[in-house]
Amino acid sequence: MTNETPEGEILFTREGRIGLVTLNRPQALNALNRAMCVALHRQLMGWAADSAVEAVVVRGAGGKAFCAGGDVVGLHAAGRAGSPDWEGFFHDEYRMNQAIAHYPKPYVALVDGISMGGGVGISVHAPYRVATENTLFAMPETGIGLIPDVGGTHALPRFPGFLGTWAGLTGARVKGADTVAIGYCTHYVPAAEIALLTERLAHSHETVGHVLATFDTDLPSDGISPLRDGIDYHFSQDTVEDILSSLDEGDDWALAQARTIRAMSPTSLKLTLHGLVEGRGDSIEACLRREYRMVCAIKSGHDFYEGVRAQLIDKDRAPKWSPATLSAVDITPYLDEPAGGDIDFD
Repeated sequence: MTNETPEGEILFTREGRIGLVTLNRPQALNALNRAMCVALHRQLMGWAADSAVEAVVVRGAGGKAFCAGGDVVGLHAAGRAGSPDWEGFFHDEYRMNQAIAHYPKPYVALVDGISMGGGVGISVHAPYRVATENTLFAMPETGIGLIPDVGGTHALPRFPGFLGTWAGLTGARVKGADTVAIGYCTHYVPAAEIALLTERLAHSHETVGHVLATFDTDLPSDGISPLRDGIDYHFSQDTVEDILSSLDEGDDWALAQARTIRAMSPTSLKLTLHGLVEGRGDSIEACLRREYRMVCAIKSGHDFYEGVRAQLIDKDRAPKWSPATLSAVDITPYLDEPAGGDIDFD
C-alpha cells in the first residue's frame, strides 16, 4: 500500500517488515517543504502504532542527494511577505525532528548523497545513519544568515570534541567515510550495496543492528583525525572573537578557517555559538525551542534575506551583512519568546 503527498514529493511504502520513506524531489535535491514535514511526521506516528512495521528506513530519490536541506528560497519569499508560513514551516519541521529523536522503533537513514540542513535534521537524531562514498554533510547556515537548526544545536555538540562547533561555524563540507569520523554517520557501506542492504533490512530475521553490522565496511583513509588537535584547540574557545584570535595565530589551515568564518554573517555566528554552548547539556526539546525563538526573530532581520540573495538568487556570493562586525551584534532580542508563543511538543 502506498500513501503520498498530492505532488508525490514524499513516498511511503511497506517493504517486508520496514516502513520505507523515499524523499522524491530529485530536481530540488530532495529539499524539504512544509507538506513533506507534515506528511513524514504523520506517517511516522502511524507506523509507530503498526505492529507489522518493525523499523523505518529513509532514503532520497535521484542518486545525487539524500536531502539538501529545506526550501530556503521559499522561506525567503514567505519571510519577505510577512507570511505566517515562515513560522509554520519551522514549527512543523521541528516537531518532526523531535519525533524522530524519540522514535520508538529502529530508524535508519541511508545518507547516500548530499545531506545538509533539513536533511541532517531527518537523520542525525536517529540511532542509525549510513554513509557511502557519495555522502556529503554540511550545516552551511551561517553563510546564509541562518543557524544550524533542526536540532543541530543538540546534535553538533555531541560530535567528538569540538568537531560540531567547527562544522557549525564554518559550514565545512565533510565527505564519505569522514562523516563517520566526525560523528554524523554511524556506519559506512559502499553505495553499490545500498539496494541489497535495504532488501535485507526489509526481509531479514536478524535485528536491524545485526544487519547493519554485517554490511558495515572498514573505513577508507580518515581525513578528519589529522585535524582533531587543531579543531579541539581553536574551537574550544568561549566566544567567536576568541576562536578567531586563536585561529589567527595558527598554521595555514587555521588561517583558512578564520577567513571562512569572517565571510559568514556575524549575527549567525554569535547565535550559532550560543546555541551550541547551551545545547551541550540541554534536551532536544530545549534546543529546538531556543532555535525556534532564534528563527522567528531572524524573520524580522536582515541577514537571512541578504544571504539567500547572494548565495542562491543573484549568486554574486557577496553578501553585505548588517551588523557587519561581531562587536556590533546583540543576540538578546533573538532569545525572547516569539509573539506567537514558544513551540510545544505535546
